[in-house]
Amino acid sequence: MKLYRNVTPDDAAEICRIYNPYVTDTTVSFEQEPLSVEAMRLRIEEIAKDCPYIVCEIDGKVAGFCYVHPWKERPAYAGTMETTIYLDTRYKHQGIAKEMMALLIDRCRQRGYYSLIACITAENTDSCHFHERLGFKLVSHFKAVGHKFGRPLDVVDYQLVL
Repeated sequence: MKLYRNVTPDDAAEICRIYNPYVTDTTVSFEQEPLSVEAMRLRIEEIAKDCPYIVCEIDGKVAGFCYVHPWKERPAYAGTMETTIYLDTRYKHQGIAKEMMALLIDRCRQRGYYSLIACITAENTDSCHFHERLGFKLVSHFKAVGHKFGRPLDVVDYQLVL
C-alpha cells in the first residue's frame, strides 16, 4: 500500500537510509559526510515547522521524500523556495517522484509561494529531465562551483514559476 503523508521526526532513520548513499556514493548531494539520525531529525524538525515536507510510504517503509525550504534568507525572496527530492533507488521509474512533486507543488501554490528553484548537479541528467517534465525551465548553469570526489562539478538551476 502506498501512502503520501507529512513527514514526522520519527522518519529520520528511514530518511537517512535513503539519503546517505546519495551523500557517500554520488555527486547528487554536495554533502561530504553521511548524516546521523539525530542530525536528520533536527533538520526535519527545522524544515517541517514552516515548509511542506512529504514522504511516500510503501508497506510501512519510507520510499522517498521531498520538501521545500527558503531559497535565500532576505525577505524579498520569501515567496521563492528551493525543492529537494530523494527516492529509494528501488522505487525509481515508478511514478512516485512525480506524484510526490505534484503534491509538493500543489502545497506550495496553496501557501502562496510564487517560484520554485531546483538546484541540481549538472551531471545528474535524470533529475534535469525529471524537472523539465514537471515544467521547470533551465535558468542558470554555474561552472565548477562544487567539488566532490576530487573533481569540479557544475550546478544548474531549474525554475518553476507558480
